[in-house]
Amino acid sequence: MSKKLWGGRFNLSTNKKVEKFTSSIDVDKELYKKDIQGSIAHVKMLENQKIIKSSDASKIIKNLNKIEKEIEQHKFKFDHSLEDIHMNIESNLIKKIGDIGKQVHTARSRNDQVVTDLRMYTKDNIEVINFLIIKLIKSLIQKSEKNIEVIIPFYTHLQKAQPILASHLINAYIEMFLRDLERFKNTFNLLDVNPLGSCAGAGTSFNIDRKFTAKNLGFKYVSRNSLDSVSDRDFVADSIYACSLLMTHFSRFCEDLIIWNSFEFGFIEIGDDFTTGSSIMPQKKNPDILELIRGKCGSVYGNLNNIMVNLKGLPSSYNRDLQEDKEPLFSSFKTCQDSIEIFTDLINSIKFNKKRINSNLESGFITATDLADYLVNKGYPFRDAHKITGNIVSHCEKNQTTLNELNIKEYKKFSKKIEDDVYKHVNIKHSVESKKSFGGTSTHSVKKAINEYKKIIKSF
Repeated sequence: MSKKLWGGRFNLSTNKKVEKFTSSIDVDKELYKKDIQGSIAHVKMLENQKIIKSSDASKIIKNLNKIEKEIEQHKFKFDHSLEDIHMNIESNLIKKIGDIGKQVHTARSRNDQVVTDLRMYTKDNIEVINFLIIKLIKSLIQKSEKNIEVIIPFYTHLQKAQPILASHLINAYIEMFLRDLERFKNTFNLLDVNPLGSCAGAGTSFNIDRKFTAKNLGFKYVSRNSLDSVSDRDFVADSIYACSLLMTHFSRFCEDLIIWNSFEFGFIEIGDDFTTGSSIMPQKKNPDILELIRGKCGSVYGNLNNIMVNLKGLPSSYNRDLQEDKEPLFSSFKTCQDSIEIFTDLINSIKFNKKRINSNLESGFITATDLADYLVNKGYPFRDAHKITGNIVSHCEKNQTTLNELNIKEYKKFSKKIEDDVYKHVNIKHSVESKKSFGGTSTHSVKKAINEYKKIIKSF
């Protein structure tokens, strides 16, 4: 005869291979705190509704707290034959206090129990991630403020485009991470729903108080449909999607930093304590952390694909497929949290190589767009101004000179409207400071953006 807590109608014990295959305890034991927290809230509700005796409720709660301490102290023996964290805890509770412990599952199913645990776990981890993102943004704000006078080229198609403040680029990533904050905040609000009391999917005939458990467990809302409650894993997909976009932003940032750190660019230097060496080439200083974060982004994408494929073919209500929702979620949270922490420390170690950047700015006709804009202000339609500027750049390339070095007589060969004031407009500093449009790269605009970021961060 089966010794399972659910084994009443079975005549044979579960095959050992089946036990091994269906066991999730190695993964879902991560939920032990939330499972005990949920059980305590449930028992308090049962007591409050006079479904179980107060004396029994006290014994159950006392021993659930004992079990939690045993797990924390590594004294709790997990049993694969009991399938999951829920059965392991309940079975141990019954061993401790006998029949009284059997009451803990009154008006509850594992179906609503597990999703309650998972929602609480997800809420906690989103709060951790948001805390870490805020810390990162504060570090980026400091880095932006500190390097407000550094001018760098930005690239399109990996070709030099225009000069900008380094702070302007840093601020671009601050914008991305602020969107991540909002995305996790929205995910949190959507998942802040108590499913406990939905039981297997039909609800229960017991006079339970679901608002009571919602309040005790810190949920803002109570789920409206018991069938949807036990099968809803939108919040898992939402969370992993939010993690995926966060890691996308990290991957892009890492790519920029890897390129800037290369010998060919040399725009930045990463601290020795956040780089590694080569086993054979003594001169190497490798940006391994950035590469690993970039690589881990793919793992989170895989987790998102995992949960989406899992969900797409499921019929309504609970199906065992949903057991596979935890590993991709846990993995995504851990990857994101680890990545944010190490990236924040790495950012603080970075220094800009102003000398190398300045020498790079002198090549590539980076103020050509400013020259075209200058010609527009002289009365040319933009397309004509664009063509004239292109001809001037081509001439400079052939004669191995720059827009600053080209004398006024040569400029006038292309347009009589060009005057001595052209040199001001092809000046790199002037180019940056002229971009005064809202959201532009001028010092004034960038400082204004930084002040706005400080205000936004305070609101989280």
